[in-house]
Amino acid sequence: MMALGLSYWGFFGLILALIGLPLHWILPRKIGRRLGRALTQRLFAMFVVFLRLSDLVRADLTALDGLKHIKHPLIAAPNHTSLWDVVFLIARLPQAICLIKKPILSNPILGIGARLAGYIANDGGNRSFRKASEALLQGGQLLLFPEGTRTRPEAAWINPLKGGCALIAIRSQVPVYPIFIRSNTRFLQKGWPLWRRPVFPISITIELGAPLSPTHGESAHAFTARLTEVYERELSKPHPLRREYDSTTIF
Repeated sequence: MMALGLSYWGFFGLILALIGLPLHWILPRKIGRRLGRALTQRLFAMFVVFLRLSDLVRADLTALDGLKHIKHPLIAAPNHTSLWDVVFLIARLPQAICLIKKPILSNPILGIGARLAGYIANDGGNRSFRKASEALLQGGQLLLFPEGTRTRPEAAWINPLKGGCALIAIRSQVPVYPIFIRSNTRFLQKGWPLWRRPVFPISITIELGAPLSPTHGESAHAFTARLTEVYERELSKPHPLRREYDSTTIF
């Protein structure tokens, strides 16, 4: 079943690429982006159904439904436990705008669908932050991982947060909704080989935190510190799926 799941991405990713390439050039940008995001959401949602039916993963995603009914622009900001976090998030967020690593846009399978959906390449520069702010001002929901990469094995709760989330929130004057992801495994975390089999079934919970808004005159550094405190306080609470700190883990 795990091998079948990996094959799913190869097959449907190729189909999306073949469909997305002509649509990217033919459709008006606004229509193409909405269609691209909808197609990506359906692709991810079907994969989540496969994981549930095969009993590979038991994931509680109901907390994300609260974001669907929010009309104002916002930043959805999860901690980044695993390579597939984005799958579970986009599966419940039909029109999310993603700030993704630049190499993904060059990927022959994933890149075409990402371009059609209007996802923004995160190169760490002002250009990507400006594009993200513009998308928010147009009424979007931006999906952004404040850590910038997956949580490292030696990290207790999260990596030190990057400043991009705070910069975009301050520039756009939109709230940040922290999202807390917990799991009983470190499968596909930073340094985990793709071929290494985890213990199944995998349990995942996703919880939505209270929004944080930048205050008048607040610096990006100060806002990042506030956000860091929220993640560390929440993720360190007693929980059946709380991350177990292991500084000796080597992959």
